[in-house]
Parts: sequence; structure tokens; C-alpha cells
Amino acid sequence: MKNRKRIKRRIINLIMPALVFGSLTGVMTASVVMIYKFCAGKIIHFSESAYGFMRANLWAVLPALAVVAAAAYLYKAVLTKYPNVRGGGIPTSIALMRGIISFRWAVNLVWVFILSLVSFFIGVPLGNEGPSVQMGTAAGKGVIDVFAKKQKAYSRYAMTGGACAGFSVATGAPISGMMFAVEEAHHRISPMIIMVSAVSVLSASLTASLLSPLLGVSTSLFAFEETLLALSLKDMWIPLTVGIVLGAFAAAFLKSYEYINRFSKALSAKMPFYLRMAVILTVTLAAGVLSYDLISTGHELTLSLFKIDKSILLLFGILLVRWFLTLFANTGGVTGGIFLPIIALGAVVSSILGNICVKHFGLDESYYTVILALGICACISGMMKMPLTAVFFGVEALSCYENIIPVIIVSAAAYSITEVLGLSSINDSVIEARNEEIFQNKHPVVKDTHVTVAEGSFAVGKQVRDIFWPNNLFVLSVNHGEKSGSRVDEHGENHIHPGDVLHVRYSTSDVEATEDELWAIVGEQTGTV
Repeated sequence: MKNRKRIKRRIINLIMPALVFGSLTGVMTASVVMIYKFCAGKIIHFSESAYGFMRANLWAVLPALAVVAAAAYLYKAVLTKYPNVRGGGIPTSIALMRGIISFRWAVNLVWVFILSLVSFFIGVPLGNEGPSVQMGTAAGKGVIDVFAKKQKAYSRYAMTGGACAGFSVATGAPISGMMFAVEEAHHRISPMIIMVSAVSVLSASLTASLLSPLLGVSTSLFAFEETLLALSLKDMWIPLTVGIVLGAFAAAFLKSYEYINRFSKALSAKMPFYLRMAVILTVTLAAGVLSYDLISTGHELTLSLFKIDKSILLLFGILLVRWFLTLFANTGGVTGGIFLPIIALGAVVSSILGNICVKHFGLDESYYTVILALGICACISGMMKMPLTAVFFGVEALSCYENIIPVIIVSAAAYSITEVLGLSSINDSVIEARNEEIFQNKHPVVKDTHVTVAEGSFAVGKQVRDIFWPNNLFVLSVNHGEKSGSRVDEHGENHIHPGDVLHVRYSTSDVEATEDELWAIVGEQTGTV
């Protein structure tokens, strides 16, 4: 009887959220993101053609300004009502997965889809990977709300799976998508996180492969016709140099985000939201009329940089404009991702470094593309503080199959520089800024209490690290009952059993919401807690 109950509990609390709902989330996410990529591709192509027409016919700038005004009004109308739709999709998704903020999944999915396409149409230098991750997060929440509404504890697992699936489909890097959950979203590793992310990514990848020929959308982010030169032992100075240079650039970028974010906050107190949005979109329009390389997602720019045909002076100009325009758009609240623009910035800096090495120091031109690929990996590692994801991304998306050691070196070097300087990742910086804005007028309370694990609750059979506890809640101790059958293994870890008493401490601005989330995990409590 006990074995039967244990098996039933595992099916309900492990197989269902990880395998069943993880698979459904992956299929739904891939379907939405592939349609989204199809629409984005068409709109970006049209936008590039429109800017080409404006450069040849300057009178067309006037009707374009009317479009910009309409887009700014749309942003104001939507973002005022649904603030979680604005800005980078990845930081918002991370905040949702960590339980920091909440949202209405259907509204979020629809408006992220629409507003990011508007961004692409105007040419704002933000990417499609952030919205893909956010729509995947919404899809995960939607799957639970539709098919398992009473199982609230499943939501954050499904959202995690959806975010990983969205990242995987957007970048064509499934292993990197799985690592995203461990390294960036939750900053920890556990069997549950791995299971959910793996199942969601697998089902999403299979779905994307089926939809790819139907929609005519590639599942790869970058397609390379040539194999990158394999670096030998004597060439190891190259990844070390690239890592140091890109690490320094990543540090400068992260530091500049702090200053620009402060400036945007000060500006928001003096300038109406509509006017700020109109200024950002107008500056984007002006930059695009000069050159399309200065705006848009940066995907085509990155591909073009794999040919050494741009002058160093031009590359510096592109770097400065895209650097500040991307940050102003992100801090200003324009919907779109920052991952692809970061890749583009890393490619530009790497191209400058490669040009200098080839044209001024006599390095063979065959090394140029390797420097570019390594620089992109270093940028991901340094700016997003995801060294492992950067390594897998280099192998999966940048074809660094024969340069795994150089990728590890470059990622470690860039990460070390930003870590030594005590800089947070761009995503954590955005989340921190969002937290300050949301909770600035709220006063959190700290509660220290004990809760008893109910029979059949979600927590039963899991280790503390496997559970997504409410935000800012810490399990200080687990007091096992005499009949719980608990057993400490060789790693000093044990599982939660019915009747166990957990000593928890949490800080929250909404006690009722936090307790509702906690009861969904350990079961309803009787009496006052």
C-alpha cells in the first residue's frame, strides 16, 4: 500500500510537471515562437527595404515620423496598463520564474508578440530571443492554468521549461537553452530543473523541426558555410587576448547600463512616457536613415562581420551608436530582447580586434572568423555572466566544434574580469532596477515560522533544492518525524516526508500571496502560522 502511494505521489508530483506538462509547454512554445520568427523575418525584411527607400527619397521620412508617433502612442497605451510587457523579455521571465512578479499569461503573450514586432518594424536595436523566452514563460503558465489549475506549485516549473524552450527555438541551441535554466534563471542545479528544462527543450526542438519547412524558417541562428580554423596550442594567446579585451568591454557596458538607467529614471520624472518613447523611436529612425547597420536586431550585421570588409573607423561608429541606442531602448521600456544585440556588439568589438590583428600585426586572415566567434562567446559570458551557456552556445550556434578549449578559455577570461570587478549580469541589473521601481512604496515584513508538510503535498519526496519556494523564502531546517522514514545519504542530503516540520523565514510585501504559494507546496495549514 505504501509503495502504491509512493508511486502515485511520484507520478503526480514528478512525472506530471516534468514529462507531461513539460512536453505540452515545449510544443506550445515552439509553435508560437516559430510563427513569431516567421512574422519577425517578414517585418524586418520590409523594414530594411523601407529604410533603403527613405535613404533614396528623403521626403518619405515625414510619413515615417507619423508611423513613429503612432507606435509611441501604442506603446504608451499598452505599457501603462500592462507594465510587465515592456523592456527585455529575459529579465522579465527570470523575475517571473523566481516568483518576484506575477502576470496574466494570455495578455502578456499577445502583447509581447505584437509590440516586439512593432519594435522590429521601427528598427529598434533589440532582438527576438527575449520575447521568445517571455512568450515561452507565458505558454508554460498557460498550460498549467488550462490543464492543471489546482496544481499551483507546477506553474514555475512549467514557466522554466517554457523559457528554456523559447531560448532554444530562438537561438537554435537546445543545450544552451537547458543551461539557461540552471545558470541564469535559478542559479542552481537540481534534478527537477534539469528534467523540466530537458523535456520542454526536446519537445520544442522536435516541434520546431517539423514546422521549419512548413514556414520556411530556419531553426539555426547562424548558418556557416565554412568550418572555423582549429587553433593549435601555440595559438592559445588568441582566446586569452580576446577574453581580456571582450571582458573589459563587457565591464564597460555593464557599468554604462547603471549610468544610463539612472539617467532614464531622472528623465522619467520630467518627461511624459509617450514623449520619451517617441524620442527613442525618432532617434532610431534617424540612425536607420544613415545606415541600417546602426539599428535592427543585429543578426544580419553579425553575419556580415564574418567577412573582413568594414573599416575600423566605421566599426567604431557602429559600436557607439548601437551601444547607447540599445541601452536607452532597454531602459526606456521598448519591448524586445537584449541577447542578440549583445551578440552584435560582441561581434563588432571582435571585428575591430580581428581587423587590428590582421591589418596591423600581420596575423593570417584565416584567424579572423575564429576571433569573431570567440568574441561573441566572451561577450555572452561577461555581460550575462553565463560562462557555461557561452561555451555550449559557441559549439551549438557558432560551429566551434574544434575549438572547445579556446571557447572555455575566452569565456573564463571574460567572466573573471566582470566577476573580479563585482559587476552583476545585465539581466540581474535589469531585475534589480525593476524591483526598486515595483517595491519602492511598499514595506516588506519578515516572518519566521514553522509549517508541517501534508500527506500528498507537492513537497513530499523532494529535496529542498528541488522546490521553487516563494521569493525570499528560506528553509532554515527540516525536522523529520520519527515515522517519516527519512534517511541522510552520502552527500548529507535527504528528502521531505509527510509530517516533517519546516522552519522557514521569508520577507514579503504581500503575506497572503506568499502564504498561498507556500500552501500550494506543503499543503494547507491548520491554525495560525
